[in-house]
Amino acid sequence: MKSSEKKLTLLVISALIAFGALAAGCGETDKKESAAKSDSGQAIQKIKDRGVLKVGCKIDVPLFGFKNPETGKIEGFEIDLAKAVSKKIFGDENKIEFTPVTAKTRGPLLDSGELDMICATYTINEERKKQYNFTEPYYTDPVGLLVKKSDNIQSLKDLDGKTIAVPQGATTRKAVSEAAKKDGIDVKFAEFPTYTECKAALMSGRAAAYAMDQSNLHGYVDDQTVILPDSFAPQEYGIATKKDNKELCDYIDQVLKEMKKSGEMDQLLTKWKLKN
Repeated sequence: MKSSEKKLTLLVISALIAFGALAAGCGETDKKESAAKSDSGQAIQKIKDRGVLKVGCKIDVPLFGFKNPETGKIEGFEIDLAKAVSKKIFGDENKIEFTPVTAKTRGPLLDSGELDMICATYTINEERKKQYNFTEPYYTDPVGLLVKKSDNIQSLKDLDGKTIAVPQGATTRKAVSEAAKKDGIDVKFAEFPTYTECKAALMSGRAAAYAMDQSNLHGYVDDQTVILPDSFAPQEYGIATKKDNKELCDYIDQVLKEMKKSGEMDQLLTKWKLKN
């Protein structure tokens, strides 16, 4: 065989080998992309197969998630958000199972797999983001203080040396501690499992104030109490899923984005008197 023919043969063989390697690489890429697409739908398909979306919600936070004493139904802004997710998945907002949670129980219930998502005034912070996936914020609310009118407390500084009721497992305690430190005062804390117990502690004199996100406090104001003008540490609420279920979190996040874009989010905020 002539030298030129050998060179041509070698070039053809090299080209065929290179093409084969490229085709194999593309095949692997296609397989990976196909697998990724398949995985991305598994979380939603699992919920569809079950026939119900399992959601952790509050039932003691007026406007956000509360049990209507007249109807016995759970209502609120966050309840409507969860229903919107159910409607997107099933085409039916009622294919949903609500489980009441507190600041202390919502994380463990999500970890155990008993719930698909938490929509329960769940404040987003760096520590929690290490444990769970969060959607973009759907509401921002500063921490406030509820006091009895008869105690004549006018500001956070008037609570120096006094006890403040806060919910267990909430970020409120840290926020109030930092604000108190800035004001140069010292406060004590009493933690309670539920918001209603925090309010009861205030009314019974076991606490001089009840600290929580301001919009939540508005649901507990009556003719004997008032919210102080002080507010601090704005809290951003997000919907949470398990850390290993990012697909569901991304799906929910897209639902929220669509609601914001369409104006549905604003309509719900107006409906529940939460529009700033």
